[in-house]
Amino acid sequence: MITPEMKTLLALESAHASLLKQVDAALSVHGIRFTEFLVLHQLSLAPKEVMRRVELADAVGLTASGVTRLLLPLEKIGLVTKEANPRDARVSLVKLAPGGASIYADALRTVQHSAEALLQDLDPGQSEQLLNLLQALR
Repeated sequence: MITPEMKTLLALESAHASLLKQVDAALSVHGIRFTEFLVLHQLSLAPKEVMRRVELADAVGLTASGVTRLLLPLEKIGLVTKEANPRDARVSLVKLAPGGASIYADALRTVQHSAEALLQDLDPGQSEQLLNLLQALR
């Protein structure tokens, strides 16, 4: 028997997959996907646009090795750079590169337009209620 909670979980995953597919398609004009956008977004918010890899992984919901795999191509195309930690050589830092800041600024507008289009059928009260419900799941 499928419980109401299980139905809700399955519906959330279905909505997530559908929304992600649409946002990824919109971001493809910038040469990135939504997960890469999230990395650029977190770096843009960080002091001096620099974060420890472990903190970045936590912020975007990836493992440390997952974020390392994600960063390699971003580094190759000049969106992020590695930085040495002056206090601890064991800690690797990631910095938003100028090219990454430029792509992020353009992609931010694309994500905003995508969000508006995807949620256009909700009235402001429904949108706020959905946000509150999702935040309660954290």
